[in-house]
Amino acid sequence: MTLHTPNVANYDLLIVGGGILGTFHAYHALRKGLKVVLLEKDGLPRGATVRNFGQVVPSGMNAKWQPLGRKSLEIYQSIQRQFDISARKNGSLYLASDEDEMTLLEEMFSIHQERGYPCALWTATHCLHHLAALRDDYCVGGLYYPEEITLEPTLAIHRVLHHLQSRYGLHYRPNTPVLHLDTIGNNIVAEDITGTSWKASQAIVCTGADFNHLFPHLFAEAPLELCKLHMMQTRSYHDVFLPGSILSGLTIRRYESFHECPSYASIKSKEADHSLLKEFGIHILFKQALDGSLIIGDSHEYAPIAERHLLDYQIDNQIQNAILQEAQKLFQLPDWTIERQWYGIYTQCTEGDIFETSLGDRIHIITGIGGKGMTASPGYSEQTIERLWN
Repeated sequence: MTLHTPNVANYDLLIVGGGILGTFHAYHALRKGLKVVLLEKDGLPRGATVRNFGQVVPSGMNAKWQPLGRKSLEIYQSIQRQFDISARKNGSLYLASDEDEMTLLEEMFSIHQERGYPCALWTATHCLHHLAALRDDYCVGGLYYPEEITLEPTLAIHRVLHHLQSRYGLHYRPNTPVLHLDTIGNNIVAEDITGTSWKASQAIVCTGADFNHLFPHLFAEAPLELCKLHMMQTRSYHDVFLPGSILSGLTIRRYESFHECPSYASIKSKEADHSLLKEFGIHILFKQALDGSLIIGDSHEYAPIAERHLLDYQIDNQIQNAILQEAQKLFQLPDWTIERQWYGIYTQCTEGDIFETSLGDRIHIITGIGGKGMTASPGYSEQTIERLWN
């Protein structure tokens, strides 16, 4: 390719992608005193980072990733003390709907007690006292994590980016798709869609589900797949209070942390082989937004990158209806008026927990973190920066 002479100052680090993973690589680099430019293809990040619940739940992660999630809790709250990014320490509550799920909660309680992660087993009565709208015919008990936090997904990333610009001097360039990225001598040079070139010592590429601009042939061969999730949001309720993250019995049966429980395999073996819930990976989560509305979801449909056209760009009413029917088993609301529906798409690695590869010594591609992004990215990205600048 032909590159224009760089017309901006040299940087220590250039980051492509302004989602949660790219932004927190910028955060840790800036805190080390590095000069950082972040190039985001859209006017504002609009991918999986803003199309989720805003739940930060290390309790749902396996033994390898939970420490990174716990580190993320510290990082989010550290930023919150300096600048309002909508982080609220309001806990997470898993609700068991039957004795099998309660068994898993009891086993998970023991595991996390041994690891020193604060949690408490709650009786059904305690759960009903905590959540007045909870149906008493659903809940047999719960497991509560007081340290966990929630964020407003449509606000948090934008506020973090603002904070990084105003406090640390991040050079943030939205509406700047990068078309080429090469190593030239001891630097990397990126060319954006306008022909402007950007020069840095190192580059980190965190482009999420965008495989069209940079390295399409590499991504086509990579062990990656896309996951499409359906979600919805109710009207605002001023007489319903659901604090923190609410996670259902279906979530207990799904989340990786519970795979470590001694009874997990035998309990899963009793489930029906074929059901709509299993076909579309449906489990039920609730998170109340600041305006009193409830975010509800979600589902999981998968496709390899080469077949991403199979994940059509429409809302599937069958899936949304199934989510809503399951959600109504948990809570009694004044009504179930749905004001918004959407889907999100994230990338996950099929041969590991995350996809990382380097092109030479200076270009580092990091993507495919899956559903762990909001919880693990702040902690995980710190490791990357420490490795590159040790």
